[in-house]
Amino acid sequence: MAKVGITETVLRDAHQSLIATRMTTEEMLPILSTMDKVGYHSVECWGGATFDACLRFLNEDPWDRLRILRREMPHTKLQMLFRGQNMLGYRHYADDVLEYFVQKSVANGIDIIRIFDALNDIRNLETAVKAAKKEGAHAQIAISYTLGEVFTEQYYIDYAKRIEEAGADSICIKDMAALLTPYETE
Repeated sequence: MAKVGITETVLRDAHQSLIATRMTTEEMLPILSTMDKVGYHSVECWGGATFDACLRFLNEDPWDRLRILRREMPHTKLQMLFRGQNMLGYRHYADDVLEYFVQKSVANGIDIIRIFDALNDIRNLETAVKAAKKEGAHAQIAISYTLGEVFTEQYYIDYAKRIEEAGADSICIKDMAALLTPYETE
């Protein structure tokens, strides 16, 4: 049986959800060396809204943040959330732009790229998976979990098979609305 690893998301999702992604790099610095010693499988610290918030609200260079996080957590895999063909933005981007962004993300310290599409459209993930693997990153595809008549157990099984066929190194369930209860997983 595969070993279960823990991905800590406090440096991305926690403050994205609680304080609109306004935690500065300076505010992160005091805890980073301690986090590096914990033994997490990975720390999700970049991507999602962090890139935009650094530029738009914090007057920070998101690439500098990534390099600082890499320097301060040398023993921990760094992970980012990547919106498939939307990358870290709010529209689709051309394949060559996506490929270059992935290349630079890995070169600046990202080890694992968690790739998802909010509509679970595999076509919006394929270029990102190929780019991540080309750069030597771990390509993790996230299934966006939701409820509704079409979202049956078979729907998720079929989608997981398509993810595997797309070349994912691993699969995770992204339950962004906290809908997946222990009873749902039985």
